[in-house]
Amino acid sequence: MLGRPRHLAAVATFAAAALIATAASAQKKYDPGASDTEIRIGNIMPYSGPASSYGVIGKSEEAFFKMINAEGGIGGRKINFITYDDAYSPPKAIEQARKLVESDEVLLIFQPLGTPSNSAIMKYMNAKKVPQLFVASGGTKFGDPKNFPWTMGFQPNYQSEGRIYAKYIIDHFPNSKIAVFWQNDDAGKDQFKGLKDGLGDKINMIIADKSYEVSDPSIDSQIVALHDSGADIFFSWAAPKGSAQAIRKVGELGWKPKFFLANTATSVASVLKPAGLEYSKGIISTAYLKDPTDPTWDKDPAVLKWRAFMDKYYPDGDKTNANNLYGYVESEAMVQVLKQCGDNLTRDNVMKQAANLKNFHSELMLPGIMINTSPDDYFPIEQMQLMKFNGEAWELFGDVITGEVGHDATR
Repeated sequence: MLGRPRHLAAVATFAAAALIATAASAQKKYDPGASDTEIRIGNIMPYSGPASSYGVIGKSEEAFFKMINAEGGIGGRKINFITYDDAYSPPKAIEQARKLVESDEVLLIFQPLGTPSNSAIMKYMNAKKVPQLFVASGGTKFGDPKNFPWTMGFQPNYQSEGRIYAKYIIDHFPNSKIAVFWQNDDAGKDQFKGLKDGLGDKINMIIADKSYEVSDPSIDSQIVALHDSGADIFFSWAAPKGSAQAIRKVGELGWKPKFFLANTATSVASVLKPAGLEYSKGIISTAYLKDPTDPTWDKDPAVLKWRAFMDKYYPDGDKTNANNLYGYVESEAMVQVLKQCGDNLTRDNVMKQAANLKNFHSELMLPGIMINTSPDDYFPIEQMQLMKFNGEAWELFGDVITGEVGHDATR
């Protein structure tokens, strides 16, 4: 009789311990790519090919995750960042996405770069229900949660950017004639659509446009034709290489239009210097991040911290290249999502948390610009500020502007 209570007590203790263990394991949920010790993140970048100047973004992200791991990881888990080259080729992007999902078994693909590449992998990623998160493209199609719930962009979408320029032109240069140079893919078409929609009943201000293929060795004939149109406003919506060629050719022709440049091609290091700083003076674009070449931010604590990060984790990286800062900010947002996931590291919860960012702000963003998402709003950043190049650095002007693109713009 005396032994029985002890036996019951032992059973009760064992049962309680089992319950605690079960509760603890129930709190932790993992999909492929996540465990108690690791989070595997995939990435696709054009390290080679016509858009290779963007490759530094992948390198800066790799360096960022090295820093996170050195500081203990996220919830004790180290980031295993697996990044592949697609040479800005859609078929290659599909091949690399399959490899990351089916062979490397990553939890998600983060920041795959380029509108054509992301367009190519989008159906696959959604069929597999693997997050295609914070796509490195302003393509409006990447903010369509109804049809593609596993795909989300990050930066301001191209149609918003086009509308912001249109508003500025109508307000300041209503009698101008516009010539547009655009990339013949979804990115260029999206940007051009934003400009046309923004101009509305003033669309006849556009008197000429010429497209180019990103693989074209020269774009001189298109620029000459646009120059000959008699336009006094010129738009360049092109990848960095094409933009640099356009700036140089406009300068060599002695043409002095009001020059607007896509914000994906504003890097002083990889676009304006190769084009010629003397030809770049006066160009207008948009920004949502602090520019490391702008003297305004020389003593800014966040920029100083970023420079220290570059020195320690990416010492051969160019601190005048804004793409390196962009990669850092994207990675900060990725870490925020993973922190919100806690121990529920399922693909479904990754997307749930990515769609639940509330007034998240990186200190490397311009003041007043916030990241906000919801289950029916997959456009994290919808605000920008205009800026002008003074021959040495970009100077911000005007107020922060919200691009007004309806969520039906993806269709």
